[in-house]
Amino acid sequence: MTPARFNALAKKFATLKIAVVGDFCLDRYLEIDPAKQEVSIETNLPVHNVVRVRSQPGGAGTILNNLAALGVGEIYPVGFCGEDGEGFELRLALQARPGANLRHFVTTALRRTFTYCKPLLMHPDRPPQELNRLDSKNWTPTPALVQDRIADAAVKLAGQMDAFILLDQVDVPDTGVMTAKVLDTINDVINKRPDLLIVADSRRGLRGYPPVCLKMNHAELSALTGCPGKATPDESKPVVSALAHKQGRNVFVTLSERGILGASPDGTVEHVPALPVRGPIDIVGAGDAVTANLTASLAAGATVREAMEIAMAAASIVIHQLGTTGTAGVPDLRSLFEAG
Repeated sequence: MTPARFNALAKKFATLKIAVVGDFCLDRYLEIDPAKQEVSIETNLPVHNVVRVRSQPGGAGTILNNLAALGVGEIYPVGFCGEDGEGFELRLALQARPGANLRHFVTTALRRTFTYCKPLLMHPDRPPQELNRLDSKNWTPTPALVQDRIADAAVKLAGQMDAFILLDQVDVPDTGVMTAKVLDTINDVINKRPDLLIVADSRRGLRGYPPVCLKMNHAELSALTGCPGKATPDESKPVVSALAHKQGRNVFVTLSERGILGASPDGTVEHVPALPVRGPIDIVGAGDAVTANLTASLAAGATVREAMEIAMAAASIVIHQLGTTGTAGVPDLRSLFEAG
């Protein structure tokens, strides 16, 4: 990827319209000062004193954060939050992202806001230390009324978008946004707009997904296809190529420190290595940065290999941001390509 080619692609980001359909959550960070630790008089247990609270969109919101950092012109979050304090914070955080349009983001009393609460011990001379996370999730099926609103939004946006991103972040099927009904609606969208770029990622695996571009990690590839978990990139290439041919769309498989594989339906499959590590890392959010950068780059006209090169650069930037779920902006990416 030459700096000139990257600049040409990056100029197109501002013209793009991308919908992000999926599980938006609130990432709430509690920064704890260890020097202020006390012992509770009532329980005799340690008390962690929080000296700063910060919140940002997580889950599908991390993808939106990365699209905003790239300067994507219009970003439409399609998901839900609850009528609770966390939902209020999440909406404020989403509204603060450049380009975000919350017209199709649902606030409902029928759901609670998916929240990751992350206590961090803040040390002056070393990276933050994350303690046990406190999660708030929905464990019951998403009500039909909420599903209908999500499905209707997907249909309304289909004719206006350059790309869709689908993210399934929940542990239990049909308790989040990407329910069977919503996936059926996405299939209908594809039938009406077969040219629409749709990239999907799911922590529970992508088995049974409509004919969309699939993005997964190697463990998910192994669960989906039986490809050995310790297979090398060269050993995995035929499996990824066959999956892309079957899907009729591009397939991307991240390989942690070994980079990324990308295959096209025509049988072409390529490997782009990861960039070298430059110090302490935090891998949280790297996969979502890859998804956002792959999608924006492909929508801007990048080849599969170019999109993977940009995605690997973004992942490298994000993993070196400690104590937060980071993003990669155009200036950050440009500096890596200029450095060669």
